[in-house]
Amino acid sequence: MEGEEPPKGVENPNVVNKYREAANIARNSLQKLLELCKAGTSIHELCTRGDKFIEEGLAQIFTNAAIEKGIAIPTCISVNNICGYYSPLPEESSVLNHHDLVKVELGVHLDGYIAAIGTSFVVGATPAEPVTGPKADVIHAANTAIQTALRLMRPGNSNYALTDAYAKIAADYGCNMMEGVLSHEVKQHVIDGNKSIICKEVFDQHVEEYDFAVNQAYILDVMVTTGEGKPRETEYRTTVFQRALDVTYNLKLKASRTFLAEVNRRFPTLMFSLNNFDDQRNARLGVAECLKHNIFYAFPVLAERPNDLVAQFKVTVLILESGTVVATPVIFTPEAYRTERVVTDEEVKKTLAVPMQTGPAPKKDKKKKKKSKAKVAETKQDS
Repeated sequence: MEGEEPPKGVENPNVVNKYREAANIARNSLQKLLELCKAGTSIHELCTRGDKFIEEGLAQIFTNAAIEKGIAIPTCISVNNICGYYSPLPEESSVLNHHDLVKVELGVHLDGYIAAIGTSFVVGATPAEPVTGPKADVIHAANTAIQTALRLMRPGNSNYALTDAYAKIAADYGCNMMEGVLSHEVKQHVIDGNKSIICKEVFDQHVEEYDFAVNQAYILDVMVTTGEGKPRETEYRTTVFQRALDVTYNLKLKASRTFLAEVNRRFPTLMFSLNNFDDQRNARLGVAECLKHNIFYAFPVLAERPNDLVAQFKVTVLILESGTVVATPVIFTPEAYRTERVVTDEEVKKTLAVPMQTGPAPKKDKKKKKKSKAKVAETKQDS
């Protein structure tokens, strides 16, 4: 109908295009950052460079349109047993060391449509000098888990099909899935939608079961550990936050009000780091008062035990009528990690044998619009 508002989901080709543009910037930013991840480099400097790469990429697109765009997940670089959300302040930063197991994640949004990406690697690992042992095992386990999940994310499959497969894969690699890690459906300005996939179900942690459907978008997050899979809070300063939209409060400090105004302008709905602000004094004062009155959600730095290792992969997935599209790819060089462990479960092997669509979904042929439902279902199975 004339004047009717267009759909805000991925059934709208314009929305799909925004996801793809955001995904391209996320991928390019991560690839540029990985080239800088050398032994001796400051983690703080790497995090700020990652965010800078995002901002530079965004500045080159939609230049003539009044459209919101920005960081959706600030660059975080978490080493060895640290699980995530490590974006340290300059005076509290450490450096990367040779043979550290490093996890890098970041996210971009265009008009509130979010594309996130994350990878794991070992500093100095190459196909010529591959890593072996637990580091190789846990990275291969995480990669195998996300590759399996991507092939299971098809209409009609249950979210718990992924959780069940994760458990089998982790066991085969002598690892555990991490408790408390969720993958969420994402929508415009919403990074943690109600539909979710749990990495590991335990007696007090579970999600509602449902089947995947056409026209859904997800940030798929897989985290595997050589430890027990029970993350603990650390002494590292929390620097990553998100605005709680349902909470308002008249802040007392002028510095806090100034800081909150900047957050509302630059990060009204999605995540940010203290490193994204030039005035660090105002930022620290503002965060303290905002947290006191529940204006922000905090994302603390969690970790496994000191000698354990954690690997993670994160991608953005669009379930379209024409197939499942991996908008942000899995960045991994398997030849740099040599493991003697293999998948033994026959169902998982069968799933991994299915080809995975990793690029844009093919455009529809207008002449074939009148396909029968049976034919459409057949097409989905073959994609």
